Amino acid sequence: MPELPEVETTLRGIKPHIAKQKVLGVLIRQPRLRWPIPADLTAQLPGQILQRLWRRGKYLLFGFETGTMILHLGMSGRLHVHTQVTPPQKHDHVDIYFDNNKYLRLTDPRRFGAVLWTNEAVTQHPLLQAMGPEPLTAAFDEHYLWKQAQGKKLPVKSFIMDNKIVVGVGNIYAAEALFRARIRPQTPAGKLSLAQYRKLTAAIKAVLTEAIKKEGTTLKDFMKPSGKPGDFQFELSVYGRGGEPCKRCKTKLTAIKIGQRSTVYCRQCQP
Repeated sequence: MPELPEVETTLRGIKPHIAKQKVLGVLIRQPRLRWPIPADLTAQLPGQILQRLWRRGKYLLFGFETGTMILHLGMSGRLHVHTQVTPPQKHDHVDIYFDNNKYLRLTDPRRFGAVLWTNEAVTQHPLLQAMGPEPLTAAFDEHYLWKQAQGKKLPVKSFIMDNKIVVGVGNIYAAEALFRARIRPQTPAGKLSLAQYRKLTAAIKAVLTEAIKKEGTTLKDFMKPSGKPGDFQFELSVYGRGGEPCKRCKTKLTAIKIGQRSTVYCRQCQP
C-alpha cells in the first residue's frame, strides 16, 4: 500500500499542476528513505523542465532532459501539490519547487519510499527492467497469464502479485479479483485452466479500473493529492473482512496467510 490504483490516482492528481513546468529548486530534509536520495539531485533538477510524467507499475517517473527521477511511495508515502508556503511537518522529506509558484511535497512517515535518479534509459534501471506487463493493457490477457503459469506450484494469489508476471496487482486487488473470478487464492497457479485465467484477467482489469475510478482505497495512510481519502474501500468484498459474511452468499469469510500476507476468501464462492 499504496497499490497501482492509488499511484495512478496520485499521478492524475499532481500531473496537471507540474507537467511541462520548470524546476526552480529542490529541498531535501531527510535523505535516508528506503535508499539514500542522490545527493546531487538538488543540482540535477533546477533549470530543467518536467517533460513527461508517467507511471510504471507502482513507480512514478519524472522525465527531464538529462534523465529520469524515479519515485516510489513505499508503504505510507503521499504527494501533495502546494500553492502557498506550508510549514513542513515531521515526515515531510522532499519539496520540489516549480516556476508556476507551485511545489510538490513528499510525505513519508515510514520512510519506505524512494527518490532516485538515472541518466540512462529508465526501462533498463534495475528496479524496472524485469517488470511484467501493465495489467490494463492488451499485452495482459488470459493467454499470456496461462502460459506464464505452466508448471508453477505457488499459490495463484502469489503468482499474480509477482511484478515479474504482471505489475501492480497488490494484496488488496489480488484478493478482490480472485473473489470475482471465483478462484480460491491458494490454488497452484499451474493447475488453473485457460478459461479460469480468462475470468481472472478480466476480474483484475475490472477491479483495478473500478478502484482507479473511485480514486483508490484508503484503509490507513493513503490520501489523494487533494488530501482527501479514496472511496474504493467501500466496495471491498473480501479484503480485510475475515469472519464477516460473504456479500454474495452470506457464508462466513475465511482468513488465512499466503506468502506472509493476509488473505480472505469465501469457501462457497471460491471452490
